[in-house]
Amino acid sequence: MAYWQGLLIGFAFVAPIGMQNVYVFNNGLSYKLSRAWLYTSLVWVFDALFCLAAFYGIGALITHNQTLKLFIMLAGGLLTAYIGWGIIRVANQRALTSDDNKISLKQAITTAFVVSWANPQALIDGTMMLGASRGTLTLAESIFFIIGVVSASFIWDMGMTTAFNVFRHKIPDKLLLWINLISGIIVVAYGIFLFVEGGKQLF
Repeated sequence: MAYWQGLLIGFAFVAPIGMQNVYVFNNGLSYKLSRAWLYTSLVWVFDALFCLAAFYGIGALITHNQTLKLFIMLAGGLLTAYIGWGIIRVANQRALTSDDNKISLKQAITTAFVVSWANPQALIDGTMMLGASRGTLTLAESIFFIIGVVSASFIWDMGMTTAFNVFRHKIPDKLLLWINLISGIIVVAYGIFLFVEGGKQLF
């Protein structure tokens, strides 16, 4: 029962459209399936760690450490905007040549970390959401619950990557180009938002 509860909460946690989902969708559209799965699996690893951190209350640490919160927002905002610019810069090449424009494993790991961890507010909110659920569970139930949460993350991330990849060849090149451009703009805007919000708290 606790597993299924965690699975449902997990879907509610990962389903809303955000920077991470935009990146996952873009992976499915931009690369052959094996490479898209590789990049998305890295996102899932960091997302699972994110869920574990939220479940065990790490967000409270950020809440009480303003310096750490500001650093994450400022550095994360800049890195996020840079990632978005990278998506925009190679949008046309991705639309036309796809896997020829693969990124390095180091870049994939960095990007996966940033899209999962760049927003400290999400960690704080996740701590409230998942932490509240933890308070109602026994130790054994909590283990099954968090397994359900990370299972939902895996099913969602890999499922969306696969679905977008299967249908990408049915999408005209011009539409794929615009999808990539819009994805990049969203990520850049999100990075600027994080940086500005951090700057407001700094000054």
